[in-house]
Amino acid sequence: MERAAITTNAFLVVDKPNGWTSNDVVQKVKRLVRAKKVGHTGTLDPAATGVLVLCLNRATKQASTIMGMNKSYHAWVKFGVSTDTGDAEGQIVDEAPVPELSREQLSGVLAQFNGSIEQTVPLYSAVKVDGKRLYRYARKNQAVERPKRTVEITALELLSYENAVLEFMVSCSSGTYIRTLAEDIGLELDLPAHLSALRRTQVGPYGLNQALSIEQIAAYMDEGGEGLLAHLDPIKES
Repeated sequence: MERAAITTNAFLVVDKPNGWTSNDVVQKVKRLVRAKKVGHTGTLDPAATGVLVLCLNRATKQASTIMGMNKSYHAWVKFGVSTDTGDAEGQIVDEAPVPELSREQLSGVLAQFNGSIEQTVPLYSAVKVDGKRLYRYARKNQAVERPKRTVEITALELLSYENAVLEFMVSCSSGTYIRTLAEDIGLELDLPAHLSALRRTQVGPYGLNQALSIEQIAAYMDEGGEGLLAHLDPIKES
């Protein structure tokens, strides 16, 4: 028997698994729900997990609205080691011993990043310079001047610090690189650092409490798809 198809024009919130690209999620969900079109509203790195808002059918035309919304993350930063990609997936480029760091000292450093800040776009990113994505320059070891951008940090809360790993929550404007934030926190402490783990918890009004796993979506579709409809956010069409 042929699977039912989801024809609703809507947003679907997925909890992206570790190791999957955002496009992997799009292709898998498209096969499961058999929608005419499926797109995402802002990539997550393969090692990151959490909220990935997908657009089904004509909702793809409204993807840019979601892309521009503020986002929140649960992040972990490892001090004492930096990598060429700024995260745990890269090659180690620097190491240093980590001194004792107090909670007060760390809170003081985090406070410096609240508000409007300037970031240098990571070399391993999809931003284009002279028509070519930065990661292509990186893979060929080609020198290139990386652009800077101003972003807004609206909340930054220290959660814990143990074994040279800083855990924090951050809410920020669209376009903020948490990998860059991790490295910049390390620079303020005169320490190499990288983003060791990342989980996106919110995109605009969409949070983890609304997110479905790939397995949950598959189970709903195995049952005919009706149960999935309650988890969709239909778009408003004129």
